[in-house]
Amino acid sequence: MEPVEHDSLETRRFSDLDADVDLGTLSEEDKEDLGVELAKLEDEISTLRQVLIAKEKHLVEIKQKMGITPLNEIRNNLSKGWHDMQTSVIYKKTQETLNTTGQKASAALNNVSTTLNKKLGEMKNSPTFKSFEERVETTVTSLKCKVGVPTHSSGSFEDVLNSTVNASVQESTSGNHPTEDFGVF
Repeated sequence: MEPVEHDSLETRRFSDLDADVDLGTLSEEDKEDLGVELAKLEDEISTLRQVLIAKEKHLVEIKQKMGITPLNEIRNNLSKGWHDMQTSVIYKKTQETLNTTGQKASAALNNVSTTLNKKLGEMKNSPTFKSFEERVETTVTSLKCKVGVPTHSSGSFEDVLNSTVNASVQESTSGNHPTEDFGVF
């Protein structure tokens, strides 16, 4: 019974490898030769696996002795990959394109800035702006008079704020509280 099982096992192995091989046409001697060759190949494959495992263990031992850790290897691989990417043609072309685009955008923004400065300068000298400026000056002078700031001050925004704070302090010390007048709080 065993030879039959052995033949069926060989048939399955050969049918797995090559469906076109028909073992029925092979002589017993050919079958035995193929069986021996198959056994040799399987032994060689097993030996090669064992050798590979032994070499991998030896590799790990050497790396440990040298202080090479898996983290160092990953770091080195990433560093090498980054370097390879930076030296690639695609990366260089992309970098050049982005640099050119940045320079063009910067030049465009400079042109817009120059144009805006020019237009604002023209607008400042226009009759409409001068009229607006005179109205603001008149309003500031009027507020100064109401608050009690001398008109000979420079008229800066800081002076107006300081005078407003001084007026508020004077009102609160005199007992006149604006919040009490409106009934708030």
